[in-house]
Amino acid sequence: MSEQSKLETFEQARPRLLGLAYRLLGTWADAEDAVQDTFLCWQGTDGAAILNPDGWLTTACTNRCLDLLKSAHNKRVDYVGPWIPEPLHIEAGETPEGDIERAESLTIAFLHMMERLSPKERAAFLLHSVFGQSHRQVAGVLGMSESASRQLVSRASRNVQGPNARFIPAADHQEKMLTAFLDAVTSGSTEQLAGLLSESVQFQSDGGGKVTALGRVLSGSVDVSKYVAKIMSRLWTGSGGTLERRVINGIEGLALYEAEHLVSVVTFGYSADGMIDQIFIMRNPEKLRGMTQSIRHDTGSGALQPN
Repeated sequence: MSEQSKLETFEQARPRLLGLAYRLLGTWADAEDAVQDTFLCWQGTDGAAILNPDGWLTTACTNRCLDLLKSAHNKRVDYVGPWIPEPLHIEAGETPEGDIERAESLTIAFLHMMERLSPKERAAFLLHSVFGQSHRQVAGVLGMSESASRQLVSRASRNVQGPNARFIPAADHQEKMLTAFLDAVTSGSTEQLAGLLSESVQFQSDGGGKVTALGRVLSGSVDVSKYVAKIMSRLWTGSGGTLERRVINGIEGLALYEAEHLVSVVTFGYSADGMIDQIFIMRNPEKLRGMTQSIRHDTGSGALQPN
């Protein structure tokens, strides 16, 4: 394989590798780093000796992500306040029924739920359940037996079986809920807001210790509706900024701008009956950079590619 062919092979695989790495790591910058490290390793190989380039690249990228997850865990132990995956401006396109799993696996609610899993559970689950690899292929990537792969995927599946973080309502329902949410925030009506929230709703914000954010997770419709209607309403509507509707990881959400500078994004998770079950607010400026570019999602392959 010539150097040009090797480069072309890698560039064809890059969007798919980015889709895998972002789902594993939860931040776009780390995903790009992992894919770039994979490219450097690929450059040093004898391409003619690799019978399955896609398999080699998937293995190398996955294992690089696992290394990064180990170091990320140590950093997150000392993280100030709740840690939320980095939001991206991923447009919600047409999603065939067979590809819904890949669309669901990009929502902030789903990525946040993946934090429950160990790194290898996360990798095995994504490779098998989202990217459609066989247990034999997963075992090869992770260097384990097929039975061990089955156990990992089974254990991971039990931890992510709850429907709430995997439910994406129809676009018209999202639009209706977002309009109602904005009305409630603007009016400061606790009663109006509570009618949109599930009983088990959770609210969390990520400032990373760099900007003001709630340092704990709020739970329950009563506490969350009071906080959003009385505190967040005042901050959002009294800041002199502008609230804009934005698509965030395929879900309708909100972006708050102050002097044309993005300072917060809000995205939701929904319960199976269409109520708002999770509210995520990203305020950490380092994790808002991914909102500055539009990213295309290929639901057929899970690939991510900046437009």
